[in-house]
Amino acid sequence: MQSYWMQMTDTTTVLELRDTPRPEPGVGQLLVRMRAASLNRGEFVLGHGLHGKAGSWKAIGGEGAGEVVAVGAGVQGFAPGDRVMGRCAGAFAEFALMEVDEAIAMPQALGFEQAASVPMTFLVAFDMLVLQGRLRAGEWLLVNGVSSGVGVASLQLGKVLGAKVIGTSGSAEKLRLMRELGLDVGIQTRAADFAGRVMEATGGHGADLVVNAVGGTVFAENIRAMAFEGRLATVGYVDGVVRAEIDLEALHARRLTLFGVSNKLRTRAQRASSVPRFVAEVLPHIAAGRIRPQIDQVMPLAELPQAKALMEAGKHAGKIVLRID
Repeated sequence: MQSYWMQMTDTTTVLELRDTPRPEPGVGQLLVRMRAASLNRGEFVLGHGLHGKAGSWKAIGGEGAGEVVAVGAGVQGFAPGDRVMGRCAGAFAEFALMEVDEAIAMPQALGFEQAASVPMTFLVAFDMLVLQGRLRAGEWLLVNGVSSGVGVASLQLGKVLGAKVIGTSGSAEKLRLMRELGLDVGIQTRAADFAGRVMEATGGHGADLVVNAVGGTVFAENIRAMAFEGRLATVGYVDGVVRAEIDLEALHARRLTLFGVSNKLRTRAQRASSVPRFVAEVLPHIAAGRIRPQIDQVMPLAELPQAKALMEAGKHAGKIVLRID
């Protein structure tokens, strides 16, 4: 079968499409004939440490959708022929292994490309907004880089939870598209200059929950934009800036909460623990069309290098998906 591998160092990434043996499912695993897989910026960011020791090679791809071909020992609830989506290692391949406790039955209304856009970004958004962020109806949600994959997922999930959403983007066209998805307030900027406009939009209240997928360049500005008892989720640092100033006076006086969102150090059981609640609380919104995965482009598997370059150029809005024929 064909499978993409990547070598990452401190300065570069190298992609290689290989012919490799088809894997066999182990205990608690599904063998899935992958039909689509989507890109996530974090897996290509230098220094994230997601691919083992620098210089080593690893099969890549973190989420996808397809059809179950075979099941391993102990698997219940899934059978060959079932359509599934989920987080899985080595998703940029014709076949991949998916842990049964991370597998999600695809809603009938979704195609494979849409389904491949759900597991990683929406589970991350669910972690940020619900499990850790405690977002409530009527609160203000601020999303830095709202047109990114995680940004769009946060916007859509925030709206079905009843929040009012403010998003930042450097592109007026992307903000127009986000307004069609329910964005209440769009701020066109790539700089750390939005706190005043957040305060103005919220009548001086500030953001109750902030999603920071940009990094250290906007961290201090997010603190300035936060409400009393506000929460700040850091989910990435695409700007490469991993150090930032913390205003301890604001943290103390406004009783702020700062937390990180990452699966890097979590065990398999910890990663899978949120899936049942996600299926119960979010999947019905996706099945009914109240949440619609936003896909910017669909490209063939062989064009992963071009898809990666497109994503890193920041020209997309939503997800870039590979079709695996």
